[in-house]
Amino acid sequence: MLRFLSLADVVSLTNATLGFLAIVVLLSDLIDWEPLRIKVSFSLILLALIADGLDGVVARKYGKSEIGGYLDSMADMTSTCIATSVFIYMIYVDSVLCCAYEHIVLLLVLILFLTFGTVRLVSFHILKNKHYFVGFPAPAGAILVLTVAYLKIDFVYLLLAVFITSIAMVANIRFPKPGFKIGAIATILIFFTFINFLLAESYYSAGPLALLMAILIYAIAGPVYIKFFVKECQ
Repeated sequence: MLRFLSLADVVSLTNATLGFLAIVVLLSDLIDWEPLRIKVSFSLILLALIADGLDGVVARKYGKSEIGGYLDSMADMTSTCIATSVFIYMIYVDSVLCCAYEHIVLLLVLILFLTFGTVRLVSFHILKNKHYFVGFPAPAGAILVLTVAYLKIDFVYLLLAVFITSIAMVANIRFPKPGFKIGAIATILIFFTFINFLLAESYYSAGPLALLMAILIYAIAGPVYIKFFVKECQ
């Protein structure tokens, strides 16, 4: 079976591995200090998302395998759906343990995110279009809810963000497909956030805020751009 793998598939497997390691860091005692544990886990998911963007670049340059599309979706499910859901749960679990209702609501919303994110990923190749994405891209959705959770925004707003993002991922809404330059800028911004984490002494830094603002701009302005400025979509 290993003969089916291409270089791009190795990058996809790196994506899945980083997502798995992010979960391990959260659930184990490898790092005693909780803020650092959260910071490292967040950084690993960011690196997984960078790998997710790079596998397509590598596939276009060196070719893709027959299993590349399936492997990419499965790797994305690990980092963007499972690792992200676990991360959010671990951030907020202590604040909802005292209230069974809030705990159940948090679990239900995360299950919705996991379910709709998975549906979005497996539908990607069926709905693939040269000019746009149908539904909010799962990696963008993961970044949005991850940064909201990392910044520990109020629980109600967290639930709202995860719920809206989940619906947007499977909605019949078109979002622009970034070209190489925009994709490179997005990758640089994610990498900047990662480096900012390493260099910043405080728990909070400008990186997550910049990332969140960029994703919100894309989420709001993207469908408007598609509707009024992309002729192929009219």
